[in-house]
Amino acid sequence: VETLGEALTDLGFFAVTNHGVDSELIQRCYQHAEDFFSKSNSIKQKYEFEELNGQRGFTSFGKEHAKDSPAPDLKEFWHVGRELTKDHPLAEVYGHNIWPELSDVTPQFKEDFLELYKQLETCAMVLLKACGIYLSEAEELISNMAIDGDTILRIIHYPPIPDDAEPASVRAGAHEDINLITLLCEATNGGLELLQRDGQWRPIHALKGQIIVDAGDMIQNLTNGVLKSTTHRVVNPDNARERRFSMPFFVHPRAEVSLKPLESCIKKTG
Repeated sequence: VETLGEALTDLGFFAVTNHGVDSELIQRCYQHAEDFFSKSNSIKQKYEFEELNGQRGFTSFGKEHAKDSPAPDLKEFWHVGRELTKDHPLAEVYGHNIWPELSDVTPQFKEDFLELYKQLETCAMVLLKACGIYLSEAEELISNMAIDGDTILRIIHYPPIPDDAEPASVRAGAHEDINLITLLCEATNGGLELLQRDGQWRPIHALKGQIIVDAGDMIQNLTNGVLKSTTHRVVNPDNARERRFSMPFFVHPRAEVSLKPLESCIKKTG
């Protein structure tokens, strides 16, 4: 708990091993991703719905920009949200997941991504309880905020860098995550960098068996800056033909949860 808390107080990032998420499941999901993102644009765009604002299903290459960046990120992605029954009170609020036709994906696509979502959420809840203990609050104070939250699993494909890409474009521009915490399954290649407090960018290597965890703006606000949201980016590779896949899991609270700074954290920070 102390190690986790100190990491989020200082860097805003840490790596966790023995996390309970099945490594073979992670690799199967990356295989599903590679298969789907290798399809033609006409197939992928069948699952892109403008009215959903990218919250579920497919989002085309170059559509997303980092905050304050005029250049688009060099990526495409797929969103899996919470799978709810039709009678669940939040079903209308969150909307439903989009799933590809079986002819367009490998078998087990839906089953494996829902299982990955479940295992990552189990891990996230343990980490949020550790945050509560570190802050000397009730153990389940923060984890309870994320129960039935609009948490998103994003499956990202960074294709080879196009020859006509804008010079300012990178795979993911410098940004902070907006949510409570993010769990990042080991990416297939490097490129992730975080901005240290001394202003230097630090490469974060994708090591087998590790999940990288970072604090987002919501937990920074909730803790009045005790736990810090960290700026990070994904830089372009030296080899422009190299593809990269990653799967960040963005842990969100429910919409009615107050993110007002905790009194104990206001006292700590003054």
